Amino acid sequence: MKKTLSTYQVTIIALGIVLNVVGAFIALTLRLPIYLDSIGTIFIACVLGPRYAVLTGILGSFVSGMTFDIYSLFFMPVQITTGLIAGIIFEKDFLKGGKIFIGVMAFSIPTSILSAIIAAFVFGGVTSSGSSYIVQILSVFGVNKIVGVFFTQVLTDYTDKFIAVVIVKYAVSLVPNNIINKLKFKNSYMEINNG
Repeated sequence: MKKTLSTYQVTIIALGIVLNVVGAFIALTLRLPIYLDSIGTIFIACVLGPRYAVLTGILGSFVSGMTFDIYSLFFMPVQITTGLIAGIIFEKDFLKGGKIFIGVMAFSIPTSILSAIIAAFVFGGVTSSGSSYIVQILSVFGVNKIVGVFFTQVLTDYTDKFIAVVIVKYAVSLVPNNIINKLKFKNSYMEINNG
């Protein structure tokens, strides 16, 4: 395996960071009940594997947190978990064909739990995300805030990650083979465009 990153690989990591930041900005601005902040992390998990996906998630959270959404810094562990598990799930071919639903669940459940813990215990269930509206609506109907946060996180995280995986699979299928070959390490993570 190569010890250093090529210019193509560094560029792709930068693209992943931009995808995370722009996605998060769109979701925050439109108050969407999903986050769109992990598309780049999942893309890098597919292209370069978990190690670089974790790096992408950390840097994306840092940029978002320092520019428009301070909450992103607190949710950095979620990006780390997403990058790590998504890379492993891609490597094990759990995002091909009918296995995609189980594959997405395999990395959205741990991230949902982590997100819910952060949202409930650090922020009392109210964050900058549009999903906070769901928590507040559930609260009005008498649902315990912690239960509401956990329910909301599981629902919105799965939806968010599923959308991200579909976008990534489509994007990777459009990448020309000569670019794929320049990006590949010895163990390729880019074999999802066949499933």
